[in-house]
Amino acid sequence: MKKHPLDDYLRVARMPHIWCPGCGLGLVVNCFLRGLLRSQLNLDKVVIVSGIGCTGRAAGYINLDSFHTTHGRAVPFATGLKVANPELEVVVISGDGDLVAIGGNHLIHAARRNTDLTVLCVNNFVYGMTGGQMGPTTPLTARTTTSRGGSVDRPFNIPHLAAASGAAYVARWTTAHVRRLEKAVTEALLKKGFSLVEIVSPCPTYYGRMNKQVTGLDQMKYFRDNSVIKSGIDPKGVGIEVNGPIVVGKFIDRG
Repeated sequence: MKKHPLDDYLRVARMPHIWCPGCGLGLVVNCFLRGLLRSQLNLDKVVIVSGIGCTGRAAGYINLDSFHTTHGRAVPFATGLKVANPELEVVVISGDGDLVAIGGNHLIHAARRNTDLTVLCVNNFVYGMTGGQMGPTTPLTARTTTSRGGSVDRPFNIPHLAAASGAAYVARWTTAHVRRLEKAVTEALLKKGFSLVEIVSPCPTYYGRMNKQVTGLDQMKYFRDNSVIKSGIDPKGVGIEVNGPIVVGKFIDRG
């Protein structure tokens, strides 16, 4: 069997992965690894930290030093690593539920302190691992297993939250923008200070099938057809509405 170019950077003994067909997390890991290699960082100094959830499993599949931590606590674990050994390049890869709900307070204070971390926040709009419940980024009126009639709560706009808290670098791409996402990962890794890349990703098993995007391919087509690139704009205006446009781009890159 032909070897995949990224095999050396994956824990192939743990394959096959647990992610559902159509999930975007395989693309996220691919883009992260390619962006990491492009950055030319010393891989012996790179540490991956994740919390609980579908995205949190990524740390276990990547063949680097990694910590699979408790729910919502990925950022403080990562902060502790960075403070204990400032030479480390510490990367958090986790989901919207882990980072913005139970972990939200840690996220905003790490951004406020401009802690030198890179955070990849994968947003699939629901709690995917525990049954598809409404989460902190579920769009208004979107249906989930706990909002059958449509969500009545306004969601967090993740780029605006990070930027307003003081992040040095903030971007958003979808899993349909693999080259741009790879570049954003590289830029975030090389940026000193707190960097956050939001990655909008399909969850056909729960979010998609309840919101007229039944398959992962349906969601990818939606990302492709409805994404609008507006780099440099104020992220206050990049909130996501159910089945509406998704504004993507690099919004903040402070010197």
